[in-house]
Amino acid sequence: KKAIWSLRLGLGVMFLYSGYDLFMHPTGWYWAISPLPQVFQDVINSIGKDAYLQAQGIIELILAFVLVAWFLPRWAIKIASFIIVLEMAFILLFVGVRADTFRDIGLLGGAVALFLFCASRKPRFSSRG
Repeated sequence: KKAIWSLRLGLGVMFLYSGYDLFMHPTGWYWAISPLPQVFQDVINSIGKDAYLQAQGIIELILAFVLVAWFLPRWAIKIASFIIVLEMAFILLFVGVRADTFRDIGLLGGAVALFLFCASRKPRFSSRG
């Protein structure tokens, strides 16, 4: 349980920070969508960069809530962690290697670990360690 909560809190606080900042300051995140392939750029431009980034911020705030809400069932955490795995994999595949890629690799690894914890039928770790 301690390992799961460590992952949930770490990812949750990170998404709280990024989600809030995406929503409140979307122009500060233009750098994050600029390296995407043109097909994604066209979709984002049709929506509007600010609207897209603010919607991304809302999604990340929801993920943060799900991760830190102690009362939610395991399946909710499993779904949230799977969405995070998809998001981080998308970033790594389509944004490419940059100076901050190491961070995304770590977030992907944490999200995969959380997903695997939640996907197992029985917890493999005792509350003692």
